[in-house]
Amino acid sequence: MARILTGIQSTNVPHLGNILGAIIPAIELSKNPKNDSLFFIADLHALTTIKEAKFIIESTKAVAATWLAFGFDNKKNTFYRQSRVPEVTELTWFLNCFTPYPMLANAHSFKDKSNRLSDVNSGLFTYPILMAADILLYDANFVPVGKDQMQHLEMTRDIATAFNNKLGNELLVVPEGMVDERVMNVPGTDGQKMSKSYNNFINIFLPENELKKVVMGIITDSTPLEAPKNPDTCNAFKLFQLLASKEQTEAMRQNYLKGNYGYGHAKTALFELILEKYSQQRKTFNELMSHPSKLEEELSIGEAKAKKMAQEKLAVLRKALGFA
Repeated sequence: MARILTGIQSTNVPHLGNILGAIIPAIELSKNPKNDSLFFIADLHALTTIKEAKFIIESTKAVAATWLAFGFDNKKNTFYRQSRVPEVTELTWFLNCFTPYPMLANAHSFKDKSNRLSDVNSGLFTYPILMAADILLYDANFVPVGKDQMQHLEMTRDIATAFNNKLGNELLVVPEGMVDERVMNVPGTDGQKMSKSYNNFINIFLPENELKKVVMGIITDSTPLEAPKNPDTCNAFKLFQLLASKEQTEAMRQNYLKGNYGYGHAKTALFELILEKYSQQRKTFNELMSHPSKLEEELSIGEAKAKKMAQEKLAVLRKALGFA
């Protein structure tokens, strides 16, 4: 059986890009009985950028509610908050002591901000080591990652190999990355990649009037209503086709090409499609957010399982390092 591990930071409500690009594909993997799936909320990672306790708490609840609303089965798999398994921070220290400084200095997460060192905290600098600990603590075989995270996964492999070579044992499982080339490139409301940092995301769980306002704010060109339009260059159409059936997509394409169909019509159709497609998920999400005790119950189940695995693994590593 293959063990698959993945996590999402608790830095806000997961947006449509997170859902299509990470959450739904991961849940599909978890449905395979040959896979043992561990999904976690990376709330410790969030602390590198978010310092407000209330925001982290609400974001953590929202991430948990999203996974569950989209059908993740916590009874058959393992679902937990990273911070509730503190063994990961002890392993992070162990791995810190096996990681050369140049490796971290070359990490994208650091280099992207290295020209503004006053904005870089040591947590951001050692972010790849905490990520490695997340993976190696649970003997994960495969880690679904986007192309932008592949470097960090390679660093995890290098750290695990160095640890094993030094101690003369295969103590750590060296994981493989899973990069799905079919993963959707979800555009934001401005045409760039949908991202919280660009503030161009669509939160499908918003109240209807707020969600409609966001969708109607999608940037389009100034082609007149009566003129034909190019669907392949339109942000609204690109989002529509990611959610629609082939028949719906083709009908929308013809509307664009015929003319007398405005971008307002297309955005309204997209808004209605989101409400229809994710009706049950929106309902479940809001129910869970209104009853945090249910979320706590689900998370505690997974955290008990994760903690047991972590304690067993850490006992082996402590002995190998002389700390038993």
